[in-house]
Amino acid sequence: MLIHAGQRRHDLAEWIQAEPLMRRALAIEKARYGLEHPKVAIGLHNLAQLLQATNRLPEAEPLMRRALAIDEASYEPKHRKVAACLNNLATLLQDTNRLPEAELLMRQALKITKASYGPKHPNVATCLNNLAILLQATNRLQKAELLMRQALKITKASYEPKHPNVATCLNNLATLLQATNRLQEAEPLILEALAIDEVRYGPEHPNVATDLNNLGQLLKATNRLEEAEPLMRRGLEILVAFTRTTRHRHPHLQAGVGNYIELLRALGRSEAQIRATLRALGPELFSG
Repeated sequence: MLIHAGQRRHDLAEWIQAEPLMRRALAIEKARYGLEHPKVAIGLHNLAQLLQATNRLPEAEPLMRRALAIDEASYEPKHRKVAACLNNLATLLQDTNRLPEAELLMRQALKITKASYGPKHPNVATCLNNLAILLQATNRLQKAELLMRQALKITKASYEPKHPNVATCLNNLATLLQATNRLQEAEPLILEALAIDEVRYGPEHPNVATDLNNLGQLLKATNRLEEAEPLMRRGLEILVAFTRTTRHRHPHLQAGVGNYIELLRALGRSEAQIRATLRALGPELFSG
């Protein structure tokens, strides 16, 4: 399975450590401003994004919906803050496989964002990217590719070449190219995304794990199995460390384990050898 790079907060480790403070700040804002204030919506939204990033989707959704309701009541329906809430709720709905509902919200968010910022703003690129990922998931590959290339063009024009948002766009376009068997075109994009993310975040960041997984999948598809194995193992090690540190399974951990098992089987490893390899990586690979 190829894994898309989400446009989520990049200082994730520090953000997770701040969760108790975020919850306390939200309680203070509710007491100070009342339950319907836009500042409360911001606190709800930020906490929901954290919960989503740490795979606590049932907890995140009601917070996102509450933040959206507050912003819709506080601002005009086509306000950019409403668009941001719509977009983030849509990504959560996609994560829980409610694709028609997610698509409706994404298209609404894209329309508002274009009207608010203009068609070449990086926020528009984020909306385009998210919609493209959904279109790819529903097998509308030509439309998805068009939107991904538009998003990449806007992002490259908006940021420096080594910006992490550029890496996100490169990675997502590469996954689509892999899915349509254009492996030679995809490989340099993944390598570029990996180089950017390793410099910007360090070698142990979950974004790097995403890049390593996708590069490993491409190498496997081109029968370079021995090259793929250490990359995919390293990606899993990063996600295990994330899970151990945060005490929440990373959303991509299950897919990464499945991909690594398939690779080990392709390398001729026995089931006993595979189990031993996974145990060595950590008990987190066997927990629910």
